[in-house]
Amino acid sequence: MNESARVAVVGAGAVGLTTAFDLAERGARVTLFERDAPGGGSTSRAAGICYDAYAEDIDVAVADSAMARFRRLSGEGEFAFHETPYVFLAREGDDAAAAALEESVERMRVHDRAVSLVDADELADRFPIRTDDVLLAGVAENAGWADPAAYVDLFVGKCEAAGVEFRVGDAVSLRADPPGVAVDDAVTARFDAVVVAAGVHSRRLLADAGHPIALKPYRAQALVADCDYRGPTVYDATEESYLRPHPAGVLAGDGVEPVEPDPDDWDPTADDWFVADALDAVRHRTAGGDAGESGGGGSTEPELDRAWAGLCGATPDRNPLVGAVAEGVYVAAGWHGHGFMWAPAIGERLAEVVLGDSQESIPGAFDPRRFDGDEEFAVVEGMALDGD
Repeated sequence: MNESARVAVVGAGAVGLTTAFDLAERGARVTLFERDAPGGGSTSRAAGICYDAYAEDIDVAVADSAMARFRRLSGEGEFAFHETPYVFLAREGDDAAAAALEESVERMRVHDRAVSLVDADELADRFPIRTDDVLLAGVAENAGWADPAAYVDLFVGKCEAAGVEFRVGDAVSLRADPPGVAVDDAVTARFDAVVVAAGVHSRRLLADAGHPIALKPYRAQALVADCDYRGPTVYDATEESYLRPHPAGVLAGDGVEPVEPDPDDWDPTADDWFVADALDAVRHRTAGGDAGESGGGGSTEPELDRAWAGLCGATPDRNPLVGAVAEGVYVAAGWHGHGFMWAPAIGERLAEVVLGDSQESIPGAFDPRRFDGDEEFAVVEGMALDGD
């Protein structure tokens, strides 16, 4: 496909915006369709956690590219990448999680990840968090966080400067042969290629065009609490919860429901039980215990600022669906909550494949055609000990 190709991108989240920009930068004439506001879907509800602590080579390669690009982008406009170590821990009494953690760290080191195993005392010496309940922890140095909204704002501007045409507010459907996008199921605009990056809605769009994909939505929850927290990002594998620094204090999440909601009829408000549990988790990890003894910020009492729910996309094998589903029709979905984290790398790689610059940019393990699209599978959340 020549570089002046006409390409449609459906979905203006982090992945869609990045892909649209990278296509336009390579000379493609890009139209970006978004039925709501850019970044108004899953990206607006993302935690913004970034790391390269993976045990599989394909994940490491993508994460390396994404982290490097986040750092290059930091300082453009209002976007900033905040260097913050990523701690993943198992609690006392959870020998299974500790064993999985140790195995994961060993596999990460095979790929030269800057990851160390530490005990509770070593963890307390380094970070102002509670550690008296920790059996074993891993610390990934190459990690950080960013504000997804700032990333969206940056790439909206970059897309506009690169000549991307925005079609916001249009409900669209997909045409596959030849590639095209129909607005309100009426007028069809033809393109040389169409990229579907519409999150969990990608399944319906592609299925209606005759190309089912193995994708299920699941609901996850997060909140922001006001408190004085200056520690690392922490994933508690025993409780399956996480927290990270936030300008207001802390962002925390878990609340995953491993069931399939209707992506067009679901509750975006956080559940009361989640809010209570998440505040307890923040209170537990950031206040008292070893945190006060190790010279950190002392006790904190989190006060709820806001809470929400969002939809993530799951696949049968936890790898995303990235690549062609038919001639000229591509998908980028199924991130298990890692879409924002990988967007800088996926956009660049997918643009190369769409324009024919490289067919090796996307790992074969991400090929959406590895599944028939009618598979039955259980939903597994994305933030877990790698290899679980």
